[in-house]
Amino acid sequence: MIKQGDTYKRLIASCLLLVAVVLFVPAKAQNFRYNQLELGVAAGGMTYIGDLNNQSIIGSVRPGGMVLLRYNPSNRWTLQISGGYGMVEGGNPDAIKLRNLSFRSKIIEASIQIQFNFLPYGNSTGAFPWTPYIYAGIGVFGFNPKAKYTDPNTGEVSWHELQPLGTEGQGTPLYPERAKYSLMEKVMPFGLGVKWKATKYLTLGAEYGFRKTWTDYLDDVSTTYVGRELLNSYGGKMAAILGDRTGEIIPGYENAIGIQRGDDSLSDWYTFFGITVTIQMDAIISALGLGPKCESGW
Repeated sequence: MIKQGDTYKRLIASCLLLVAVVLFVPAKAQNFRYNQLELGVAAGGMTYIGDLNNQSIIGSVRPGGMVLLRYNPSNRWTLQISGGYGMVEGGNPDAIKLRNLSFRSKIIEASIQIQFNFLPYGNSTGAFPWTPYIYAGIGVFGFNPKAKYTDPNTGEVSWHELQPLGTEGQGTPLYPERAKYSLMEKVMPFGLGVKWKATKYLTLGAEYGFRKTWTDYLDDVSTTYVGRELLNSYGGKMAAILGDRTGEIIPGYENAIGIQRGDDSLSDWYTFFGITVTIQMDAIISALGLGPKCESGW
């Protein structure tokens, strides 16, 4: 079983590797200039696409943000690395109401992307001060689905990590093919955006993007019900409660073993949309007094 701490250590290591690649490659390039680098942030929201909303791209919006570094080798192409943080949630209400399932999960993402500008973009003569663009890339993301439970006797509200509970029989001898899923997986970001040079050094933009993942357990829902007795024996009381929540709607009801709980033919997705702000690296270096003075007129 992969511990959450190990997952985040691997994720941080992946982020550092991406940073090293993007900084090393341009630094070795013969014509590299600091005005080809931009440092920035993005702020917006995240949504979830998966079993608990019938794969709808319309879902609950939760906050999300990114830090990003861009390298512009030409006015048509941009290489970007980014680190993102946010949250997704689903199942409020559940798309199949009788399941009564829901979750929320923090998202930590690291990716490297290539952008293509539809217009020649930049400060050079003949370039446009704005352009729409498309992007695609590859990366990794960490997640950790949790479910909210309200004790019917005391009214106490608590949140429980779902992966350790094995809510679909993961890690039990009756389902040896169902291993406990990893809390870090590959992700492929792609989408579109528009950016505008507000000044020589400052760029504003907006983008919307999808994140294809290689897991069907972002929401902890994928296959079939396995029975409360099994869950109670191997995962404990909360595994039995959170693995089958139909009884909270219909007292005493329990789904039969083998009844579909999710659709394992499709992986889960999430989206990110937001406003971006970037500043050329030569302006930052100048402002810190570490390099030549940049022209006035931000």
